[in-house]
Formats: sequence, C-alpha cells, structure tokens
Amino acid sequence: MGGSGREVGGGEAEAGPAAGEAYDAPPGVEACDAPPGAEAYDAPPAREAHAAPPGVEAHSAPAVGKAHSVSGAGEAHAAPSAAEAYAASGGAEVEAGPAAGEAHAASGSAEAETYDAPAAGEAHVAPPAAEVYAAPRVRGAGVAVRYVGSRPPTYAAEPTALPVAEPDGLDVAVPDTVLDGAAYGACTLRAVSIRGDSARYRGEPRRDALLTARFGAGDQALVLVAMATGARATPGAHRAAGEVCQWIAEAVGRSHARLAEDIRAARRGDLKSGLHRLTDRSLGRLRAGAAEQGVGPEQYTATLRCLLLPADPDCRVRVFFGVGAGGLFRLREGEWQDIEPGVAETPGHPLVGFGSPPPEPPDGDRLTMDLGITVPPNPCDPAPEPPREPFRFRASVAQPGDTLLMCTAGLADPLRGEPELCAHLARQWSDPDPPGLAAFLADAQVRVKGYADDRTAAAVWEA
Repeated sequence: MGGSGREVGGGEAEAGPAAGEAYDAPPGVEACDAPPGAEAYDAPPAREAHAAPPGVEAHSAPAVGKAHSVSGAGEAHAAPSAAEAYAASGGAEVEAGPAAGEAHAASGSAEAETYDAPAAGEAHVAPPAAEVYAAPRVRGAGVAVRYVGSRPPTYAAEPTALPVAEPDGLDVAVPDTVLDGAAYGACTLRAVSIRGDSARYRGEPRRDALLTARFGAGDQALVLVAMATGARATPGAHRAAGEVCQWIAEAVGRSHARLAEDIRAARRGDLKSGLHRLTDRSLGRLRAGAAEQGVGPEQYTATLRCLLLPADPDCRVRVFFGVGAGGLFRLREGEWQDIEPGVAETPGHPLVGFGSPPPEPPDGDRLTMDLGITVPPNPCDPAPEPPREPFRFRASVAQPGDTLLMCTAGLADPLRGEPELCAHLARQWSDPDPPGLAAFLADAQVRVKGYADDRTAAAVWEA
C-alpha cells in the first residue's frame, strides 16, 4: 500500500466531542427518481432430465408451466423448473420441485400451498435429521466463485442455509446479497453486501448492512453510501446495523443542501464537526436502544462507515466519515493506497487522565505523598461506559482514473493480509471503464482462506 494523494486539509481521526453548529433541515427532500428501465432476462430452456436413483419412486414432471392435478383429497405438485431436482438418500421418496413462482394446487378438500422454488441451476440435497446442511452443486463452471491463495477456503462458495425467520419479525429479515449501482457527475458507483461463508454455512443472518441514497436533484444532489457491521455473536446484530444506516441517512438527508454546499466550497472544518455530530447522534440512539432492551451497549452496537459523493460534475471532493473498523483504499495507476484515516494523537501538553502526573503547587506538596494505592470505586457511581471508537474523517480530491474503495472489515482484512487479492482486484478494477453489476459482484466475492466474514464494499470509478 502506498501513501495518500492530495486531500482537502488532510485526513485524521479524533475522539473528542464535535464542535460547531448543527445543520439545519431544508423544508423538504425530493424523492429519488426511478432509474431507466432495467434489462430483462429470459428464463433458460430446459436442459436436464429428472432421474430417480434405484429403489426410489420418482414423479414424472409435466410440461413447463403446468401442474399435476389430483381430485378429492389428493395433493398436486407443480412442475419443476429446468435443471433442478430434489435428491434423497436410501429409500426416501423423491418428488420433483415446483417451478419458480408456481404453487402446489389441489382440488376438493385438499389444501393449496404456495412457496418459492430454489434458484435455477441448483440441486438441493435433503439434510439429515440434525441441522447439518450440505452445500448444493452449482451448474456453470464459467461463473464459479473464484479464490486466491495456496488453498481453497473450507466453506462452500454458495449459500447453503437460510437464517431462522420469525413470523412477527419478517420486517427485519435480510437477504443474502444486496447489489446496487449508479452514475452521477464524474463518478460511477458500485456497491455490494454479501453474507460471509461462515454465516451461510451456519444459517446466520448477514450482520453487514448497506444503504445507498440520493438526496436532491440535478447538480445539487448528494449521494450517500452507508455501511455498518453489527457486533459479532450478539442477537439482533443485523438489526443494529440496519438501524444505524437508516438513522445516519435520515440525518444526512435533512442536511443535504448544507452538506453539498460545504463540500463544493471545501469547508473541511464545518464538514468534520457537522458529520461528527450526526454520527454521534445516530450511534447514541443505538446505545439508548440497548438500554431499552436491558443489554449492555457493547451488545447492541455497530461500526459505521459512510461516503458522500456530490453529483456536481465539476466537484471531485469525496468525503469519508465513520466510526469503527474497516478500510478506505484508493487504486491509482495500478497500485493500491491505504488511505484509512489514522487516530489523531492528543495535541498540546500532557493532560490529567492521559498518563501525566497531577499538577503540583508552586512550592510543591510537602504534606502528602502518592503511595500508588488504587481507590476502590464508589458503588453509587454509575458503571463506566466502554471506550468509544474515535471518529474518522477524510476529505480528498479524486483524479481521473482513480478508483476509491470503502469497505467493512470483512474485505479490508483480506486486502491487507493477502497480496494475491490486492493484485487480482488491481487487475480487474484498473480499467477506466467500470464493471457492470454482475462483474463487480464476482470480483467482490473472490474468496481467501481464513476470511469468512460478511463483505460490504462500495467502489467509485472516476471518469
């Protein structure tokens, strides 16, 4: 990793409270316009026949789009989609799965059930009685998930087990993968959040959250990319990550006009103090939520990393801010630069509480001496809060041909620890033409043995 390029005032991090005035909310926020029509893909033709193993009863599949019909109390099974089959071991019965979007239909007193079929091209193996999930075989070697390093990762490359869902909690269910993109001004954005291999195997929800939003219209618009990671091994980690992304987006949206003006005018001090305040308020709501749930603040918290991109093509200032682990990288002339803001050192003279001895009177303290005895805590005092992560901020000026990458620790750690991944992504993303969404997803999920956490990344290509 090389050094950083030219920044607006440099990048640094601070732990103290923010100063400055709060951003005023504009009268209203214009809703985002819908993007142009998306390309549609036709379903692939039927390519494989369903075959039952010896000693196993098999049901023949009717034509695509039709269903078995049974009268009376019988049950009807919809036709399976192309190249899919359910397989069972031993003497278990094998039934063809329904086509995507089809439903089981029965006449008479039979009940009708609707459920989604598995994705095309996947074969599902029936798990044993215990909750041990077998990875499906995937058709198409040309689109297989790649890996770098000397050995392949332990876990399967494709999703295996879905997280457990609650009937009353479906509003907080998160998909395995989220993919987004846009193009404004001089930059093209690609963003993705992928559930980690470990969570896919164990049936755990994705702890990373991703939110992209545009506030305003025309050259005055401001694009926000927010990503967060919930605390490891804590219930509701995905909810905490999603909430803090939503809260910071609401705060930025209310102040987007002032923020966009400060970015264009390169008012670094105003930006830093204002964004620090918005970030601290959003994370403070998480701490309040932890208290309401009766858990410690460290059990309902999340990291937060954000990127602000002005839509004005004449403004190339890119603003990063956030709290917690992750990475901020820049690809320039084929070389990666780690530009993550460091934790600022305490300026000025040593302060009491930061390792310096207490001040003495002019004549010295001749009546007492420090014996180094620790004073026991007062039981009436409230329990001290865990130390908070420092606020990180960087405003930098992009150059044509640059690629800026902001990511959570799930991608930042292997980028810093596996040179082959750095080299692979440098080759893939050095092209001045940004990749399409599918190509970006394939690049972002290149696997490395020993790194199985969720990955969330946002990359910006500068024209």
